[in-house]
Amino acid sequence: MTSSTRPKIGAGLRLAIDIGPLAVFFLVNTLAGGPALAKLLAATAAFMVASVVAMIVSRVKTGHISPMLWISGTLVLVFGGLTLYFHDGTFIKMKPTFVYSMFAAILAFGLATGRPLLQQLLDTAYPGVDAAGWRQLTINWAIFFVFMAGLNESVWRYTAPLSSDDPAFWAGFKLWGAVPLTLIFAFANVPMLMKHGLKVGEDETPPIPPEG
Repeated sequence: MTSSTRPKIGAGLRLAIDIGPLAVFFLVNTLAGGPALAKLLAATAAFMVASVVAMIVSRVKTGHISPMLWISGTLVLVFGGLTLYFHDGTFIKMKPTFVYSMFAAILAFGLATGRPLLQQLLDTAYPGVDAAGWRQLTINWAIFFVFMAGLNESVWRYTAPLSSDDPAFWAGFKLWGAVPLTLIFAFANVPMLMKHGLKVGEDETPPIPPEG
C-alpha cells in the first residue's frame, strides 16, 4: 500500500497517535501518589502500554505504522523496560535524546548519500515540492533534532538528575514545551516549502514526529 493509497485520517487522530502516549505519561506521573520514583515507574509502564496502543491504532486506521512511530515506540519499550527493571528513571529520561539523535543521524546519512530519507521517515509527501525543497527541509529537521536532543539532556539533567528526583518539570516540558516547539517548527517550514512548489491545501497539516 503506497502513501497515496493509504486511508486518510484526521489531524486530531494523527496528533493523538503521535502525542497521546506522552500525554498518558504526564497524567499518570502527575496524578499518581507515592514517592517520586514510584510515580515515575507507574507513568513509564502506562507510557509503554499507550505506545503499543498508538501503534495498533495507526495500523488499524491507516493500514501501516510509520517508520518514526516504529522507532519511537520500540525505544519506549526498550528504555521503559530498563527503567522498570533497574528502578532507575535515568533510562526513560534519556530516551528522547536517543530518539532525536537517531532521527538526526538518519537524515544526515541521507544527505551524505543523496537519499531522500526524510519523506520516508515522516511518512508523507509534500505535493509539488522540488528536490531542493526536500533537501533544505531535511537539513532543517536534522538541525532541529540535534537541538531537541541537547535540550532534553539539559532539562532532565538540570531539574531531575537523580532517580529519586521528582521528574514533574521534565514531564511537563516534554508535553508543554517539546510538543509546541515541534509544531511551531513544522509550520515554520511551510513558507519555505511554498517557495519550492508546495501546493497548499492538499495536505492539511505538516507531519510531526511522535514525541517521547
